[in-house]
Amino acid sequence: MIRIFLFLLTNFSIIILLFILSVLFGLHNRSLLYIICSTIITGFTGSIISLLLSKKIALFTVGGKIITEPKNELEEWVLKIIKKQSLRLNVSNPEFAIYDSESVNAFATGYSKNSSLIAISSMLLKNMNKKEIEAIIAHEMSHISNGDMVTMTLIQGVVNTFTIFLSRGIAYIICNIFLKSDTTSNKNKTDYVILTFILELIFGIAASCITMWFSRKREFYADASAAKLSSTKNMISALKSLQNYTDLSNEPKNVHALCINGKINSFLDLFSTHPPINVRIQALNKKKYM
Repeated sequence: MIRIFLFLLTNFSIIILLFILSVLFGLHNRSLLYIICSTIITGFTGSIISLLLSKKIALFTVGGKIITEPKNELEEWVLKIIKKQSLRLNVSNPEFAIYDSESVNAFATGYSKNSSLIAISSMLLKNMNKKEIEAIIAHEMSHISNGDMVTMTLIQGVVNTFTIFLSRGIAYIICNIFLKSDTTSNKNKTDYVILTFILELIFGIAASCITMWFSRKREFYADASAAKLSSTKNMISALKSLQNYTDLSNEPKNVHALCINGKINSFLDLFSTHPPINVRIQALNKKKYM
């Protein structure tokens, strides 16, 4: 979940920054050609930059440390498992990082299959047995092998483009057709900018449902791939263990969004990056997505 959260956060921040810069430098032109060109550029810029910086941002955010020289038997074992699974999946060996956290968590990120990172929380390594850890690593390796971050970038770029295009197009129609105001006046320009920004926020929230739907779907495929790499029994055991570590009451609220599992209501399920764990276990038992 962390990789998706950070990707979306960075992507959204870059788009907002580009929007502000376009306003400050007077580049918020309303011609149809400009709208089409600028929406494509702006839509994909945030996603691509987020992808390229994904490893550095993730490590900085969680305070992770890359392990090159193992300090104990467990770290050495994890590195061997990652190497073993990389060979089976025919991808370059990902970097391995550990970060201190009270939550049981792990994530994978990177801009390509051959430039990736797997980060595991210290609490996960402490509380799970080796078979469960191997299944968790297999799950993250599956995300890398499936190219989920690249696919997410393409989807987010398309979603961003439609969001920006619709926002600017509708704002243009409202200001110039319905309001019939002077397009050269400063007031109309201000109205257009404000209306565009509001519409981008609204459409952005709606569009995030599409991105989150893809994220939830990919979790099922990653679970299935992990079951093949490790075993279905190990993957189910790992998921059941995650259910025992969902209490975040003693952690800062800004950490809650990074948790791999959590209680959400039916409405907010639309914005959830992961399906409920019990549903994922059922899918494995029924051998779906395999």
